[in-house]
Amino acid sequence: MPIVNFHLVEGMSTPEQDERLLVGACQLYAEVLKAPMERIRAFITPHRPGQFAVAGGLCAHHGLHAPYFEFIVLEGRSLEDRHRLMRRFTDLLVDTLDVRRDLIRGSCRRVEPQDWAIAGEPASVIRKDEVAARAAQDSPPA
Repeated sequence: MPIVNFHLVEGMSTPEQDERLLVGACQLYAEVLKAPMERIRAFITPHRPGQFAVAGGLCAHHGLHAPYFEFIVLEGRSLEDRHRLMRRFTDLLVDTLDVRRDLIRGSCRRVEPQDWAIAGEPASVIRKDEVAARAAQDSPPA
């Protein structure tokens, strides 16, 4: 289920940088969430410089590259893990694309397991044991 999408300005990264970003994001997800690699998805959505505005101006005019990322996790992932992903995706963008840290923005979307499909079935059914185990870890002791 882990999915990350990086919104980048076209022409401001090389194919090699794009590959490092996507592969690095998959590795990061696997490490932080202890998720099997086959479940992870990473995407780049390119935007034309004339259709990407930063700091009130088009990137086509001022050349600022200010990536935005959004990632999805199933509800139940810890706040610590979500914050670690925010920091590490930001680090990955800075290290890979040499962009200014202060221009990077990102968000996390949590999805309830019953609202996420895996092979056409709800994750609450397919991943029932995993979801229950995470819920048990987060519950205070009785």
